Amino acid sequence: MRKGVYGILKARILVNEDATKNWRFIVFFILLAILMIANNHQYDQKIFRINELTNKVKELRSEFVDRRSELMKLKMESTISKKMEERNIFPSAVPPKKIKVKQPVQKSFFKKLWQ
Repeated sequence: MRKGVYGILKARILVNEDATKNWRFIVFFILLAILMIANNHQYDQKIFRINELTNKVKELRSEFVDRRSELMKLKMESTISKKMEERNIFPSAVPPKKIKVKQPVQKSFFKKLWQ
């Protein structure tokens, strides 16, 4: 046991006769570790981007609700009449009447032909 641990500390694994097998395994292990680190880094970047976009969506949604409520207030008849009173335009005391325009009935081609 002592000889094995001492051999590892002295790095005799890397200089033995069959060290090529060990070097291949070590290089494979290092490449695999680099690949895992890169993958984890990309995953973290995507998580941060998703959180950033989620916060932006929440902010834009709240801004939309605020603007919509402002628009509803501006569209109210009382708000419009107040703004028009500043320009000396007052609402009419007589309610408006609906005007209906009757269009003449157009005869089809065949009815015109037989007249």
